Amino acid sequence: MQRNIAKYIDHTLLNPDATQENIDNLINEAIEYTFKSVCVHPSWVKYCAQKLVNTEVAVCTVVGFPLGAQTIETKQFEAEDAMAKGATEIDMVINIGRLKSADYTYIEREIKSLVEVTRDKALLKVIIETALLSDDEKIAVLKIARNHQVDFVKTSTGFATGGATVADIKLMKDIVGDSVQIKASGGIRTLNDFQQMTQAGATRIGASAGIAIMHEINQTDNK
Repeated sequence: MQRNIAKYIDHTLLNPDATQENIDNLINEAIEYTFKSVCVHPSWVKYCAQKLVNTEVAVCTVVGFPLGAQTIETKQFEAEDAMAKGATEIDMVINIGRLKSADYTYIEREIKSLVEVTRDKALLKVIIETALLSDDEKIAVLKIARNHQVDFVKTSTGFATGGATVADIKLMKDIVGDSVQIKASGGIRTLNDFQQMTQAGATRIGASAGIAIMHEINQTDNK
């Protein structure tokens, strides 16, 4: 059970003050529990990729993080640079202000450009920052992401006013169906949180509390 659950988790450390010691701990924990990936800031990608050679753990990084307000060209460069340094998963924040301005043409161009940059090189997860969006805005961006065949849509950065909710995961699943996977992130701290998100349709979980979740599984298994 523990190994199966670990394969859902992107073991995440995106604190601005994360040190090399913190990153080393993240890497060692990811190897020990065989988490799906480590998710780190771009400056740590090359280091993590070198440390994780010949392991089952992927290197995930963030682009346009956490506000999403960078230009499309900047996001393209960030993704290309990260992949060159060893990232195989890219979590890109959409331009939230453009979406809320109903500039769907811009959002479509942004997502399409990142799909083209990452195609056959890395998984692309599109962060829509659900806490800041109306349901109509969520539906609009989810349809664009689905139509351009992104690999994942993702709820949150964890840096906004809220994180993943079961209602949002269900809405995302209704729109993208089985054609796009769903990553839930932000505020997922317990085994119960994990189970609620996966039961609603999430196939990946971004969490800084991965170890706590694994310890909770151990306690459950030992009862």
